[in-house]
Amino acid sequence: MQIKSEHTQLMQDIALNNHKASDKPIWYFLLLWTILNIIQAATLEVHPDEAYYWLYSRFMDWGYFDHPPMVAIFIRVGDAIMHNELGLRLVTVLVSPLSIWLLWQTLKPYAVSAKWFILVVSGLVILHMYGFTTTPDAPLFFFTALFYYIYQRYVEHDKMKWALLLALIIAGLLYSKYHGILLIGFTVLSNIKLLKRPSFWLIVVLSAVLFMPHVWWQMQHQYPSLRYHLYERSSSGYDVSRTLLYLPGQFVMAGPLIGWFLFGFTVTTKIKDAFIRCLMVNFIGTIAFFMLSTIKDDVQSHWTLIGFAPLILLVMIRFSQTQYQPRWLMRLAVVNAALIVLLRIGLMVGVPFIKQSSRFQSYYGYKQWAQQVKQRVGNSYVVFISGFQDASKYCYYTNSTKGFDYDAREYRRTQFDIWPIEDSLQHKRTYYLLDFHAQGSFQLDSFKTARGQWYGTWLNDTRMYQKVDIQADKGKVKAAPGQKIVFNLTVNNPYNHTISFKNEGYPHELVMAACFLQGDQNTGGEQAGDDFNRITLKPGQTAPYRFVVAAPKTKGKYVLVFSIRTTPFPGGRNSRAIDFTVE
Repeated sequence: MQIKSEHTQLMQDIALNNHKASDKPIWYFLLLWTILNIIQAATLEVHPDEAYYWLYSRFMDWGYFDHPPMVAIFIRVGDAIMHNELGLRLVTVLVSPLSIWLLWQTLKPYAVSAKWFILVVSGLVILHMYGFTTTPDAPLFFFTALFYYIYQRYVEHDKMKWALLLALIIAGLLYSKYHGILLIGFTVLSNIKLLKRPSFWLIVVLSAVLFMPHVWWQMQHQYPSLRYHLYERSSSGYDVSRTLLYLPGQFVMAGPLIGWFLFGFTVTTKIKDAFIRCLMVNFIGTIAFFMLSTIKDDVQSHWTLIGFAPLILLVMIRFSQTQYQPRWLMRLAVVNAALIVLLRIGLMVGVPFIKQSSRFQSYYGYKQWAQQVKQRVGNSYVVFISGFQDASKYCYYTNSTKGFDYDAREYRRTQFDIWPIEDSLQHKRTYYLLDFHAQGSFQLDSFKTARGQWYGTWLNDTRMYQKVDIQADKGKVKAAPGQKIVFNLTVNNPYNHTISFKNEGYPHELVMAACFLQGDQNTGGEQAGDDFNRITLKPGQTAPYRFVVAAPKTKGKYVLVFSIRTTPFPGGRNSRAIDFTVE
């Protein structure tokens, strides 16, 4: 009995030593990974999206037009420590190695190779991107890795502690990005027996309760995120190239030289337990879901990020199952990782051909540009048009909220249509700034910046109505060319002050119009009558308005929006998009 006990202890000691030995390369890799991300985060200017999410952190809320609020929390924590590029990205830089460590720990029961784990992880372009870039994808990947780590234990042991942790993690997923619902759905689909566990329903109820503040925010703002992502974001038509280029784009995200192999190798993994089945369903389900989405809209390559965690895990498990580790693949993986690191160094250094690339040029020159604009306008508000990027960059690099994005009717709505920035600049002297020379009745000044030539003019008594909500009694219309359609509209004043659409006594003319759009092109429309200019609304008050609109004379599919324009602005998107078919 004593001999058996000593033998057991010896085997445990050997296993423990092997465990520590296998972890050592991972620790070294994560140290280098973190150092590289710190340097990159500190030396590269913020991406326009990061600047936009920094503004999220200035207006903390339970929700935003585009995304849930977790990214705002990430940025708020780091920016409170230091207001610079590293501060904005600090939490992301810290949780990135933690996410990789969680994936490694999840793989421990499958006796995988640390060497191959490092080669695979270091070769994934998408992990390099979100090793330092702070967008909703950064917290999404962290909670995804944490989900798999805890779910693996929950599958094996139906214990209350795992159930409670999963509820918290699921809430974290949903507060990070709506894509988290795919991970939850595919996981349940892979293991229907979960429905028989009482603890499963505890997870459902608790995570739903934790997510209710965001749901309530959506209800209060008339579900802007759902309307945008499900309807207003759709393309005007199907382009087969979107589907054909989808998988090649995913291969690049998995590694420009080895991605094709990883995808093919992953799907050959033998499903020997419920956890592997979960990984397979999530990987295939995520990739298939976004491939189908190309039929409806453009799909950005990084949207599949939650599918790359199961990709890593499945690849490593398959290596363990087959012991297939060819030298050619190892060499290719090393070259693959080296190319990515060289690109990252080129970004840091600012190699000319990289700086001039349309994909990367938004990382350069905006810090100096923002200060040049501020020297010109002082502490006044600056109004940009058709894009949140420039306004967000200006706000970030001036550490203010004095930049405003005027969302034109051809563009889309953004969080700027919800924030109180517009309220603050009403009837004040503002500077209208463009990166092109617009034609109009107003004089534009021209000046050079680090971002090229810009054009602007001062506006006295600025007047705009971006937040006015116009609701139509129709959401979809079919009409003959030139046919007249009657729309019964409801005009709502969401401001805390009385508004008037009259033109007498105002320097900037106001016009309300029905605009027909195809893609980002305005194909024309017609103006409302003078009776619209006689409307005055108190805070929260609504007014009916009857608008007779003539359908375009050319057959085709259009989007109809009702838009209020004040000179010199191009007109905002004040109504929801209405599907309008001329046949």
